[in-house]
Amino acid sequence: MKSDTTSTLSAGLWRDNPGLVQLLGLCPLLAVTTTFVNGLGLGIATLLVLTCSNVLVSATRRFIRAEIRIPMYVLIISSLVTCIEMIVLAWYPSLGRSLGIFIPLIVTNCAIVARAEIFASRNTVSASFLDGLSMGSGFALLLMAIGAFRELIGQGSIMSRMDMLIGGEPMSGLVIVDGGFLLAILPPGAFISLALFVAGKNALDKRKQQTNRPFSSNTSR
Repeated sequence: MKSDTTSTLSAGLWRDNPGLVQLLGLCPLLAVTTTFVNGLGLGIATLLVLTCSNVLVSATRRFIRAEIRIPMYVLIISSLVTCIEMIVLAWYPSLGRSLGIFIPLIVTNCAIVARAEIFASRNTVSASFLDGLSMGSGFALLLMAIGAFRELIGQGSIMSRMDMLIGGEPMSGLVIVDGGFLLAILPPGAFISLALFVAGKNALDKRKQQTNRPFSSNTSR
């Protein structure tokens, strides 16, 4: 049981990360990650929707006819997104304005619909909860990592505008250098940043395979 849990968490966080490997949900991933705070906000919202939708789809899978399963999944997801959007706009209005249309667009996130169809509709509630938590966390961490990277390169700071989450006066964050490389926070910078992260993951996986290969060959002898 412990190994299955570890494998599921590893799949969402690294091996089958929705953004790095499956390349799903790229629209919000590329558009919102101009700052760490934006990535954090949308990442948490996506994590909550993905986890809750997996649980609800798994709990109701025996009552949903196969012919209408996709519309039902979208209905479940859209209901959750509406709740999340109302919470964000009520408690974090500045963050809601910053994220704009990309909170409602969580409904069309391919990663969420894909997990509902591929996993939640065929597994137990507990397994679906763990899968949603794993995949959602992996996607959220990627949003935060790219947001922090683009903010640091583009603005020379990190964690600016944290006041949108914790309140208070506008915060400039931790200023590393004065100014930055503007391209990083423009649309081309989003594609370049994602490409660098994907290339980095592939390089690490390749190095790990090369490191394990001699050990495996010695063991077989």
